[in-house]
Amino acid sequence: MSPSTGRSGGTKPGRRNRRRGRRLRTVDETSAGGLVLDEAHAAAAIIGRLDRRGRLLWSLPKGHIEAGETAEQTAIREVSEETGIDSKVLRTLGTIDYWFVAEDRRVHKTVHHFLLEAVGGELSDEDVEVTEVAWVPLGELDDLLAYADERRLVRLALDLLSDGSAAGERSGAESA
Repeated sequence: MSPSTGRSGGTKPGRRNRRRGRRLRTVDETSAGGLVLDEAHAAAAIIGRLDRRGRLLWSLPKGHIEAGETAEQTAIREVSEETGIDSKVLRTLGTIDYWFVAEDRRVHKTVHHFLLEAVGGELSDEDVEVTEVAWVPLGELDDLLAYADERRLVRLALDLLSDGSAAGERSGAESA
């Protein structure tokens, strides 16, 4: 009986596949964004982006923190850029971190999320990275959002809203 090449018919056990042996450069990226509520706290503005397969994936607005910006300032700016909605931070919701591969690098991404409230603006999908934007009733977000970690943060926000503590931890961020 000849030595097995494994299920995939690949290299013999103990030998390293050349493709696997390639080392990717690792980079850290930090972003901020969040769940932006309408004035009545009944709906949230979310964004839709097309994935590589052309599927529309709904998510919370977020983007890279720029030099000199706080996470809160970034969340307000990114919400405005990606949805057209001006907002203020009510409180911190939490942080999500994950890994992905893009081009020739492994990316460790950390995203700081905030609960925000709309204070002006008009819903718009003018950002080139955004395919669609929508106000969605809070009760429908769990079925619509593409990412489990964001659905978890929305459930946390709903709990905070129901017990009245949503604005209890004001961050002091400027809403400019």
